[in-house]
Formats: sequence, structure tokens, C-alpha cells
Amino acid sequence: MSRRLAYLSNGAVLLCALVLTSCSRETNRNTPSVRPPVPVVVGKVGTMDLPVRIQSVGTVQPYSTVAVRSQITGPILEVHFQEGQEVREGDLLFTIDPRPWQAALNQARANLQRNEAQLINARLQFLRTSNLFAIQIASQADYEAAEAAYLALQSAVLADTAALSNAQVNLEYTLIRAPITGRTGDLAAKPGNVVKATDNVLVTITRTKPVYVAFAVPEQHLPDIRRRAAEAALPVTAAPPGSTEPPAVGELTFLDNMVDTNTGTILLKATFPNTDERLWPGQFVQAVLTLSNITDAVVVPEHAVQTGQDGEFVFVVKPDDSTVEVRPVRAGVTYEGWRAVSGNIRPGEIVVTDGQLRLTPGARVEMKGDPQPAKGSNSAPGST
Repeated sequence: MSRRLAYLSNGAVLLCALVLTSCSRETNRNTPSVRPPVPVVVGKVGTMDLPVRIQSVGTVQPYSTVAVRSQITGPILEVHFQEGQEVREGDLLFTIDPRPWQAALNQARANLQRNEAQLINARLQFLRTSNLFAIQIASQADYEAAEAAYLALQSAVLADTAALSNAQVNLEYTLIRAPITGRTGDLAAKPGNVVKATDNVLVTITRTKPVYVAFAVPEQHLPDIRRRAAEAALPVTAAPPGSTEPPAVGELTFLDNMVDTNTGTILLKATFPNTDERLWPGQFVQAVLTLSNITDAVVVPEHAVQTGQDGEFVFVVKPDDSTVEVRPVRAGVTYEGWRAVSGNIRPGEIVVTDGQLRLTPGARVEMKGDPQPAKGSNSAPGST
């Protein structure tokens, strides 16, 4: 009897346990789950003046480059500069042996003096013959011979004068001077080398103050560039990659006359004073052309703008319950981490800048950090 009561007691206990387990599961199913808030980083919508800019990789080009050559043939006696030295227009660069050219000048001067003396004598002889011919003492042949000799010596004097001028020029060519102000490059001829006229490049001088920056932009920007350039000079900045210094400032001075059909781009050039020689010919730089400025543009942190199937949007945090809603926007230009947007969004609202992948419309969020307004924003810090 006691064994039977034990079996009944154990069965009752098991049945109660099953009933309690079933009720517990039913209670859990009927109780709604509460999702914890999603931690996100936020930023504040603001307003600021935004420049409309076009960025491109450019190349620094010298303002002018001159290959210095000798105009005469001869050995180099002396070089008057150091490689890489900055020279000014008219500075003496090379001296070529002047002795043969000085001798040629002396000979030309002597020839001129001889023929000038002969010309004086021929003139007097022609005058005497003319007087004798007038009184019919000299013959026609004597008169013509005297006249021909006089005219021939006149021509000889003119030729000697030209030869003397040419000899003087050749002697001046023994002193080779800088044709422009700039920086010298590699020296190709040392003292003692014999150079041939116009064949040998002795040194190349590059003008680096000012310089050009050449860069190409997509052809779709051409109408805006032409319109803005007709109104005012367009500023251009250039900075070497990785530079921590403020970029050099110049202005657009050249617009190519045709679009490159292979790349669909148009070549532009900007001129920079480059007084500190920060830009070096051949260097690659980041060129930025500023077309205009947008006044009081509505901006959000650039990472707040997301792209979905229906276009661009941002997550806006509601101030009353810390839930998010999706706002479609049209994104514009980007400047220093801020992006211009248009649409149903107002300055002072809070937008999510990091953690969007875990968000859905209506989700509660936990904001990390203090949202900062844009530089120059009209919305006060901390306002919502």
C-alpha cells in the first residue's frame, strides 16, 4: 500500500512540474521583448557658407624654360655659376676663349680702315677726272673707270662695316649670359670642353617664380567654369600630398581650346607667384578650383548621409523619445567634413553619424558624445 502511495505522489509532482513549465512558456510568449537602445555617434545639423570646389591632381610646370647654347665654336675657359644656383637675367654664365674672335675683329677693323683710305683717294681721283672730262681733256673711258673705282670702294667700305659688326657680335658671344631669371640645372659642359655653335646645350635655366599648375577637370564642369571665369578671377589652391602647411594660392589663367576626346577632360592652368618656391616644377599637387560660395547652406557631418534603394537619407534623432526616423535628402558639395543637404531637415536637429547599420526606423538610440555644430553655424551648441 505504501509503495502505491509513493508512485501516486511522484506522478502528482511530475504532473505539476509539467503544468508549471507550460504556463511559464505561455507567459514568456505573451510578454513583449524590449530591445536595448543602440549606441550611436551623433552630430548636429547647422548652416555655414560652403565653397563650390573642383578637386584634381595637378602638375607644377615652370613659367619658362630656356636651354642655353653657344652661338660660336670654341673651348670654355670659365664657368661663373654653381649647378642649381639661382641666376638673374644678364648674369655671366660662361666664358669662351675670345682670342680668335678678337683677332677676327682686329682684321675686320683693319680692312675697313684700308678701304676707307682707298675710298678717299678714289673720290679725289673721280673728282679730278670729272673736271677734266668736263673740259674735254679726259676721255669717256677715263671718266667711267674713275667712277667705277669710286663706287666699288664705296661698296667695299659697306661690306667691311658689316664684317666689323659681325666680328664684334661674335666676340660678344664669347661671354654667355643668362637669358632669363631662374634656377640653373645640371651643368653639361665643364671648363676645357670645346662646344660647337648651337649644337651643345650647356645648361637649362628654369623660371620658378611664378609657376604654372596644370590640371584637368571633367568636361561637365566646363560651362560653369567659363561662366564664372567671365565674371571674376577664379582662385585655385595647390598643396603637395601630405603637406601640413597651408596650400599655395593662385588664380586660373588658362583654359584649353578643346576637350580631350580620350579622357573627356579639359586642361586648365593656374598661375602661382611661388615667391617661397614651395611648388617645384614636375611636382604632383592637389589642385582645388573654387567656383563660387553657397551662403547659409544647411550642412550635416558628411558621414551622416547614407545611400539606400530610394536615394540618399539621414537618420534623425527625435528629442522626445530618442528614437530615429529616416529623412530623405539631396546631398550636395562636401567641405572640411561637412556636406550640404536639402530636404525636410532643419538646423539644430540631431543626426546619426556612426552606427547606422544597426538602426531601423523607430529604433531607440543611446547618443555618445556631444554633437558639435558646423564651424560658422548659426545653431547654438547643445540646442535640439
